[in-house]
Amino acid sequence: QVQLVESGGGLVQAGGSLRLSCAASGRTFSNYAMGWFRQAPGKEREFVAAISWSGGSTVYADSVKGRFTISRENAKNTVYLQMNSLKPEDTAVYYCATKARPYGVYSRLGDYDYWGQGTQVTVSS
Repeated sequence: QVQLVESGGGLVQAGGSLRLSCAASGRTFSNYAMGWFRQAPGKEREFVAAISWSGGSTVYADSVKGRFTISRENAKNTVYLQMNSLKPEDTAVYYCATKARPYGVYSRLGDYDYWGQGTQVTVSS
């Protein structure tokens, strides 16, 4: 059974940085694309970033391009989201996700089958 556990969230001032981690278990991690999504209060869950199974391809939402970096360390079954120059509008619960099928890279909410429990990121102004 696939399990995803996020960590690294917290409270940070605007302009600061955080690094989120997502530890995966239950299958061969390196064969599958991974994604990060976020959901702010009263809003729908939205795409943030995704990385291919090999790490060779990445996709970002326009709102985070140039500030966030997604990466993965297959030997540790972990995907990361480095968040720099944080803004109050980045405040949300951040979720990592993965697909049931291997390979590719995906940016749509409906493409993902497994989700973590989320980690709260709060950016104060």
